[in-house]
Amino acid sequence: MKTALLLALLTIGSVRLVAALEPPPTEVVQIDHAKVGAAFAGGLPLLANTSYKISAGRRVVPGSVEVHTQDTDIFYVVEGSATFVTGGTVADSKTVGPGEIRGTATTGGVTHHLTKGDVIVIPKGTPHWFTAVDGTFLYFVVKVTQ
Repeated sequence: MKTALLLALLTIGSVRLVAALEPPPTEVVQIDHAKVGAAFAGGLPLLANTSYKISAGRRVVPGSVEVHTQDTDIFYVVEGSATFVTGGTVADSKTVGPGEIRGTATTGGVTHHLTKGDVIVIPKGTPHWFTAVDGTFLYFVVKVTQ
């Protein structure tokens, strides 16, 4: 049962990666509330193409430092609160994919306390990471590719 679920999730992820190569839709797109709810339950993508990606972010623990060299991140906080650091110098940086860098921490930077209703825009090339998460933190992520 677990193997079948894992294969299904990998297949969905593969389909979404292929969809990221397609241009943005020219028609209106509505994403049903059930699909949005399911995406928040697992922190999953909702829509991806060559210009932007929309995901339902879910965090219960802090993460690693991220730098996107081609994507600007826009977060809208739906639930919870977290401490989020932007800028600074990345420690132990490693390239993990095209345009994607990860690190273990930053020195310097600006600390933000994010809560329900907040919006934060992280320009491409800006290190950022969650250093603390209070309970479950849900947020919409829009990545704009430049």
